[in-house]
Amino acid sequence: MILHFYLRFSSKFGQTFFVNGNIASLGNDDLVEAFPIHYLNDQYWYGSVTINSPQVLKELRYKYLLREDSKEEIKECCDDRMIMLGVNSPEELVLVDTWNNTSDIENVFYTQPFQQVLLPADNLKQKIKKVNSYTHEFRVKAPLLNPGEVICIAGSAEIFNNWDTENPALLSKNGKWWSVNLNLSKEIFPLAYKYGIYDLKNKKFIQYEEGDNRMLSGDAAKKKVTVLHDGFAHFKKELWKGAGVAIPVFSLRSNNGFGTGEFADIKLLADWAKSSGLKLIQLLPLNDTTATHSNKDSYPYAAISAFALHPLFISLDKVAGEANTALIKPLKKKQKQLNELPGMDYEQVMKFKLMVLKELFTAQKETLNTDKNYFQFFELNRHWLVPYAAFCYLRDKYETADFTKWRSNSTYDENNIQRLVSPTQKHYDEIALHYFTQYHLHLQLKDATAYAHKNGIIVKGDIPIGIYRYSVDAWMEPSLFFMDEQAGAPPDDFAIKGQNWGFPTYNWKKMQDDNFAWWRQRFEQMSNYFDAFRIDHILGFFRIWSIPLHAVEGIMGRFVPAIPVHINELFEKRISFELHRYCKPFINDAVLLELFRDNAETVKNKFLDGDVLKPEFDTQQKIEQYFRENKEIAFEVKQGLFDLVSNVILFEDEKNDGQHFHFRIAMDQTSSFRYLDNFSQNQLKDLYVNYFFHKQDDFWKTEAMHKLPGLKRSTNMLICGEDLGMVPHCVPEVMEQLGILSLEIQRMPKKESTNFFHPKDAPYMSVVTPGTHDMSTIRGWWEENKDKTQRFYNYILGHYGAAPFYCEAWVNKEIIIQHLYSPAMWSIFQLQDLLGMNEKLRRKNPAEERINIPADPNHYWNYRMHINLEDLIKEKEFNAELKSSVAASGR
Repeated sequence: MILHFYLRFSSKFGQTFFVNGNIASLGNDDLVEAFPIHYLNDQYWYGSVTINSPQVLKELRYKYLLREDSKEEIKECCDDRMIMLGVNSPEELVLVDTWNNTSDIENVFYTQPFQQVLLPADNLKQKIKKVNSYTHEFRVKAPLLNPGEVICIAGSAEIFNNWDTENPALLSKNGKWWSVNLNLSKEIFPLAYKYGIYDLKNKKFIQYEEGDNRMLSGDAAKKKVTVLHDGFAHFKKELWKGAGVAIPVFSLRSNNGFGTGEFADIKLLADWAKSSGLKLIQLLPLNDTTATHSNKDSYPYAAISAFALHPLFISLDKVAGEANTALIKPLKKKQKQLNELPGMDYEQVMKFKLMVLKELFTAQKETLNTDKNYFQFFELNRHWLVPYAAFCYLRDKYETADFTKWRSNSTYDENNIQRLVSPTQKHYDEIALHYFTQYHLHLQLKDATAYAHKNGIIVKGDIPIGIYRYSVDAWMEPSLFFMDEQAGAPPDDFAIKGQNWGFPTYNWKKMQDDNFAWWRQRFEQMSNYFDAFRIDHILGFFRIWSIPLHAVEGIMGRFVPAIPVHINELFEKRISFELHRYCKPFINDAVLLELFRDNAETVKNKFLDGDVLKPEFDTQQKIEQYFRENKEIAFEVKQGLFDLVSNVILFEDEKNDGQHFHFRIAMDQTSSFRYLDNFSQNQLKDLYVNYFFHKQDDFWKTEAMHKLPGLKRSTNMLICGEDLGMVPHCVPEVMEQLGILSLEIQRMPKKESTNFFHPKDAPYMSVVTPGTHDMSTIRGWWEENKDKTQRFYNYILGHYGAAPFYCEAWVNKEIIIQHLYSPAMWSIFQLQDLLGMNEKLRRKNPAEERINIPADPNHYWNYRMHINLEDLIKEKEFNAELKSSVAASGR
């Protein structure tokens, strides 16, 4: 059999194409061995191969690969071209294909949430006449048909009755494709055709697809079959849109809670969401963060395991079941007390939950031996579950998660860990307790998300960009991380000194050695529970804000990787460069007076040696340690010393012998910069702008394209990227190319020239929201800056006169409505913002609604709803009003 490949693609110079498939001549699915095809004309690329024994091969699978200038590889979206072969296969098989660009919007509707939950299943009962002999098979995709609608085909051929739509040829659904087999042996080529929509129930033609006619060349020779993969049918239809609610699980409140939200509460949230016309529930990370057994562990982005779920979210009642209710009853009074608190008492909740889990495990451990589901869970998750349990045991034994301080197993060794977790060990129950807990967390989260799905609600998770420095993952595979660096974010309006998350940064080159197996495992784990997920700080896949260990503030960081400034660039700008002047803290009497005022002389005597910081105070980390031990000195002095350490213009790249440098962010705001002459300032500004906004762009794009495409292909979940902050120009291009949804926030416009982003300007492939968990709510924001809210009131909401002093319910509602009418695929709201539309339901003090303050590294995450979900479900009038607003907006 001869296979002829014709790929429709309007190419440009420097592009080459390959076919990759499951046969030897196409590379046996090895991309390196893909078969090259060649430029035919301005419409097609062509290549052919021969299969000697097609009857042996049951099916042919293949896809195309594009290489740009022999460097960047782009693989088309989806693995869905499949041809059945056998003894009756033709001698020639002509495959006429359309390149499937990942950025094509229609591809999003074949992701997991749409295929399994959001798009209505239509069990059509078509009577398709079987064609024994055919010359052509037409295949096309159309994901957004209404119930009862099918695809039909019409054209300039006798078999199409010359464009007659009264009785068109109907296609049948087979997986993603609509297809029909036709015998065109008596037709004259070329012929024109189009796909259309046909109402099967009412036997009525509805519409043709938009655009020019499709053209079919070639012939219908004997022993030859042509299969056309025609891509997507392009109909004039409203694109699908939905609305959702965002809230951390710990913030949920129900009658049966234990001082915190639990996985079981997601069911109640799904009930409310359904009654309000919402289709999505968005959650914060659910991973275990138990490092210190204190309130510090409330921070959901500092996971001690990228895979384990947090015991905080377990329902003790469900673990106990009817057989062990006696173990739960004594806690009912304490449960009621914790559940009535306005916020979550993290330490108390965890203390009692862990105590009862031990009792429940002791009571049930024998039954685990006969639980087939438990053993299946254990085997499927062994790769992370066993090390996690060992880590937790050692953490508690040595009273620290800092594995470098453990007296044994400080370095992970597989053999030693297997001995540690052996069932023959006396402490085995302490190990198995964690298996037991994770098993029940798994069951409860699966049950909750399955319930949401049954009610037409999808669940969106969150993958943090970083891991906790003292986590199972860092312990097991330290080579995947740079442990001498700290990840964070550069300064912005919400954290003027930047953010230092304290996480190690990723060793991407090492991760690439096994094709990012650790990341792919994370995605696979997420897909057990979620339909979609948010990549926290997707900019980290382009470059990460890396802060040295000796620094405390995020402002001391720089982007890694980044192309440094060479010393010759400074000389070419005629800058009088001196290493000490530009790379060391600039200190003189005027600077000291500016920073320390009345304490200037004391600081000079205590912390300085002339115009240089003493060695014991020359880093922020050393200063932090000193003030931790000497609390009598004013806090303002410590902050001033931090500012003094960061009073530099350039950071020396230590790997390049004083020849390469990186700009300190916000260089022009330092007194070191102010004390330079005007010429040097202007020349430095030119280099600074080029360094941050031009020089790195192609480099960072290449970095992202090494990572994101493969990870995107490893999952069928819908992916959203949190692309906020200092966004390189290449980021929107890459996200659009990969079909990753962007995040658009009204008060964080991505255009520097605007004060606010208007939801009406959002691209379709995006999520719009008034704010995230890192921001104040609409009502809280309204009171923060009266000048801003006045401009917002006049220019975004379009009202005359003075803005209301407080964000009244009608103002809050207008902002919600604005977002609902956005063209974006999703509009997602914090629950607090939705309740803010109702004077009766919303909290009295908006300051109590905030979930996180990014500028505060010690923020205690304990926000909880102020009303129970059961009571919210009973608010029929409010829920109906919200549902009506959602429906009216087309969501």
